[in-house]
Amino acid sequence: MPSYSGVFTLQAQMQAVAANNWPFLPPTVIGQAFGGGFYAGQIGVSGVATHYLVVGPVASAQSNLVYKNVGTATAGADSVIDGPQNTADIVADGNSTVYPAGHFCNDLVIGGFSDWYMPAKNELEVCYYNLKPTTTSNNTSSGINANAVPARASNYTSGTPAQTSATDFRSTGAEDFSTGYYWASTEYSATKAWIQQFYTGVQDYNGLKTDSYRVRAIRRVAV
Repeated sequence: MPSYSGVFTLQAQMQAVAANNWPFLPPTVIGQAFGGGFYAGQIGVSGVATHYLVVGPVASAQSNLVYKNVGTATAGADSVIDGPQNTADIVADGNSTVYPAGHFCNDLVIGGFSDWYMPAKNELEVCYYNLKPTTTSNNTSSGINANAVPARASNYTSGTPAQTSATDFRSTGAEDFSTGYYWASTEYSATKAWIQQFYTGVQDYNGLKTDSYRVRAIRRVAV
């Protein structure tokens, strides 16, 4: 295998992956091209990292869709950290007409990777914390996340998290999150699922499954 060094663009990385010439190099900088998308941070248990999170490119991994076309329960899709399992439960429960957002994420193939999924509540929160697009003050009633690395036992302050240091993910950047709500795969009740706003960071359990919000696929890579 060839030797690689330096910083790679996402396009160059995808070409190397397709040619089976891409070695595993752990990501070091939030927002850097990695694993078919961009490095968004780590998740884990008790503050110990288990996976790197990879956010898909906005052009191909983001859409505006309903969670479900009817307000009924989704068996199993209630984990706050296991997005892959939530997505598998969603896909198993109904087709893309019933679950547009889940199938959109599950069916993606980007950069040679087909393991994209709909992020769970705590995974989506890590994306906000590290890739916050604006300088707007945070909602101080959200932010606790036992699966963040390091784990967070208290809510946001008005200034923490700050706007991301990743230029492309800042507002109007090439890969920035919209300042509206995004779906998590985590069900709250038969009729509702968790959503996260990327303007102030508020996490809300009142997202009606039949409402249309943005969804952005992610994947995870074991540490």
